[in-house]
Amino acid sequence: MMPALWVSKTGLEAQDLALTTVSNNLANVSTTGFKKDRAVFEDLLYQVQRQPGANSSADTRLPSGLQLGTGVRTAGTQKIFTTGSLELTDQPLDMAINGRGFFQITMPDGTINYTRDGTFHINNEGVVVNVNGYPLEPQITIPEQTNNLTISKDGIVQATMFGDPTPQELGQIETADFINPAGLMATGGNLFQETAASGAPVVGVPSEDGFGTLEQGALENSNVEVVEELVKMITVQRAYEMNSKVVSAADGMLQFLTQNV
Repeated sequence: MMPALWVSKTGLEAQDLALTTVSNNLANVSTTGFKKDRAVFEDLLYQVQRQPGANSSADTRLPSGLQLGTGVRTAGTQKIFTTGSLELTDQPLDMAINGRGFFQITMPDGTINYTRDGTFHINNEGVVVNVNGYPLEPQITIPEQTNNLTISKDGIVQATMFGDPTPQELGQIETADFINPAGLMATGGNLFQETAASGAPVVGVPSEDGFGTLEQGALENSNVEVVEELVKMITVQRAYEMNSKVVSAADGMLQFLTQNV
C-alpha cells in the first residue's frame, strides 16, 4: 500500500487535535484565570535506505542519504502561563494575582490544588471559598459583623466591624509558585494539580521574593487572544485540506494502477 496514504493519515490526526486545542482556547475566552494551550508536534521515525555519510567509494562519502519519514504525531499540549488582563469588579472578595503565583485551594480529600481564578465567596460558616465551595488555604474566616474588608497587596486580610473603626487582622493569604508551571496537570474547574514535571510548590507571601502582588476587587481574564486563535484555526484548516489532498492524490494513483496495469 502506498506509504503516502499513511503519512497523510497521521497529518490529518495531528491537525484534528490541533483544532481541538484551538476550539478549547476559544471556548474559554471568557473563563477567569484560564491559560491557553498550544499543541506541540514531532516527526515520527524515519526509514533510512541510504545512510548519510556512508562510503560511496573507497575515498568518497555520500553528502546526503535517503530517509523517508513516516509522518507526525502530537508530542503534547503546553499551557502558556502568561498573565491575562485584569478586570476591575469592585467586589471585596475578588482577587487577582498580578505576576507569578497561584491561589491554594483545599480539596475535599485534603489535598491542595492551585488556581489563578480569584473569584471567592463566603460560605455559611464565614469561610472564604471558591465557586465550588472549596476553602482557600490558609483558611480565612470573615466575622459576621464585618462592615468593610480590606486585602493588601501582600495578602494581609483586615476587617472593620460595625460600631468599631479599628481594623482587625483576619489572616495572611499565601500564594504558591512552581519552577515549571507548564508541568501542572489541569483537572477542570480552573484548578491545577502538582506533578513531578512541575516540581514541588514554593509557598510565599505575595509581592515578595518574585511573587506577584494581590489586587483586591479585580479578576484576571483569560490570556486567550481571539485573533491569534482565529489565525491558528485558518492555518490548521488549510493544513488539514492539504493532507486530505495527498490522500486524494494517492488514491488517484492507486486507481490508475488498478485500471491500467
